[in-house]
Amino acid sequence: MSILTSILSFLRDVFSQPALLIGLMACIGLIALKKPFHKILTGTLGPILGYIMLSAGANVISTNLTPLGKMIEKGFHIQGVVPNNEAIVASAQKILGVETMSILVLGLVLNILFARLTKYKYVFLTGHHSFFMACLLSAVLGASGFSGVQLVIIGGIFLGAWSAISPAIGQRYTLKVTDGDDVAMGHFGSLGYYLSAWVGARFGDANHSTEKINIPEKWGFLRNTTISTAITMVFFYLVAAIAAGPKYVSTLSSGMSPFLYAAMLGLTFAIGVTIVYSGVRMILADLIPAFQGIATKIIPNAVPAVDCAVFFTYAQTAVIIGFVSSFIGGIIGMLVLGLAGGVLIIPGLVPHFFCGATAGIYGNATGGRRGAALGAFVNGLAITFLPALLMPVLGALGFANTTFGDMDFAVLGILIGQVGHSFTTMGIYALVLATLIVLFVPNFIKTKSATLNHIVEDEEN
Repeated sequence: MSILTSILSFLRDVFSQPALLIGLMACIGLIALKKPFHKILTGTLGPILGYIMLSAGANVISTNLTPLGKMIEKGFHIQGVVPNNEAIVASAQKILGVETMSILVLGLVLNILFARLTKYKYVFLTGHHSFFMACLLSAVLGASGFSGVQLVIIGGIFLGAWSAISPAIGQRYTLKVTDGDDVAMGHFGSLGYYLSAWVGARFGDANHSTEKINIPEKWGFLRNTTISTAITMVFFYLVAAIAAGPKYVSTLSSGMSPFLYAAMLGLTFAIGVTIVYSGVRMILADLIPAFQGIATKIIPNAVPAVDCAVFFTYAQTAVIIGFVSSFIGGIIGMLVLGLAGGVLIIPGLVPHFFCGATAGIYGNATGGRRGAALGAFVNGLAITFLPALLMPVLGALGFANTTFGDMDFAVLGILIGQVGHSFTTMGIYALVLATLIVLFVPNFIKTKSATLNHIVEDEEN
């Protein structure tokens, strides 16, 4: 049993590293294309190094958002639950480690199998989000009465299926974002992004893009994304520092002047965003050509589903608009929950930055400036109310003090948890059957139609 656990732990570590997963897929694609060794080597290392760079930038952003969140909580006297994927997963691993690892491995295998056998040709490459989803599924299925092999198989089916289906749901929006680049959204905040695009299409105008904002010549320096991000974030940090007060900020700054500390955090945040952009360019430069090998030789028409930060370079102004609008939505949602007597969901700056920024990009693609602002605002409301509704499902397993932050986790967790609560295990089995029908029936109908057409043509001939 210990050997099996060690193997599962090793596989979990490999598959939960998006850099290695992306590099592995690029390597397989290049081998399928029969590229020479030196091109396989460079084409494999490029996406790996690009993702490590992206992760380094994301870590800078996350690290700098932590003190901002503390200053906001102190300055504005807010207490409640901050949704955080990493925190809840860390807690869950103490009692659900083996189940999570098993679901992760099975889900990744089934994702590739579903991409090969069904019309959903998307290979999900954001391994840490697959790991988070495996954890959520082990929790809600366990609360619904499943355990052991049954829990792992059902969880693996749900993970593999959603990994293939979720990119497909909004691919028409993703193609607008990327202007036809052959990548898909591989992030479990996807429903929030598609919702933002839907809102943008109905209330905005795609011709008025955030990237076409007319900036007077004397303000031309704002066209530099790093500088405009730095100015915006320094303002945010200084306002939070003033609200929290110099005495409190000094406890965070390790002796540095409180307001200088706040300004430096804002500047460092901007550097983190720039590092993310550089990493994204490295990933796309090698991954998309390499993936042609998988698309032509292994999984016909396969499309890589990649992390949300990969899309930041497509609409860099929308990134900031989306973050700010989503955060405002989170604050208003928190106030509504407070007035309604519910648990306070404090806007987590990490999900509001990454998910809010991406929602802004999608809203901009369909509705321009207004779409970016309104779409991201709606996303901010959604990732406030939905995590609050998810908490009772997780509370049965002792996770009542934290919750998942991104929209897909909340929607799937609430759906599976409520079905399990209302209809017990039979309801979950029915949900599995419905999932398999969604996966395979369209392909079956297409195959039958093609066969009938051939028969008709043969008879006519």
